[in-house]
Order: sequence, then C-alpha cells, then structure tokens
Amino acid sequence: MAINAEVSKNDNETAVNLIRRFSKRVQGSGLIQFMRNRRYHSRVKSSEVRKKQTLKVIKRRAEITELIKLGKIIERTGRGPRRR
Repeated sequence: MAINAEVSKNDNETAVNLIRRFSKRVQGSGLIQFMRNRRYHSRVKSSEVRKKQTLKVIKRRAEITELIKLGKIIERTGRGPRRR
C-alpha cells in the first residue's frame, strides 16, 4: 500500500508552514493511523493453541476456588487496587 503525501512550496511560504501543511496532509491521508495499527498487530493464534490456553485457565481457576474453599487463600473482592 503506497500513500503519497506531497506538498509543494507556495510563494512567500515559510519552511515551518510547509512542514505544518505536510503533516496535516499526512494525518488526513490516514497513514499514521494505518502504521500504528500495523505496528501493534498480533497474528491470530491457531485453534489448538487457544484450546490449550483455555484449558490451562480453567484448571488454574479450579485450583484457586479449591484453595479458597479450604481456607488457604483469601478471596479477593472487586477489581480495584488492594487496600492495606
């Protein structure tokens, strides 16, 4: 994908104004947003990998609930910061 953002200097235009106009043109073309999306993109995991991760999470949750029932760990309430 090639997006060209080109500006040419007008009569009596300063370099600062030219750079400002160029940056506005680049932002308007969506090039920066496209590159940010591409930079932080992560590939899709296979179904087998997702199943293994899900099974690990289920097993871990079951162990935690068992320890809570036995009184070995304290159940956390809420999602906020822990209070002392």
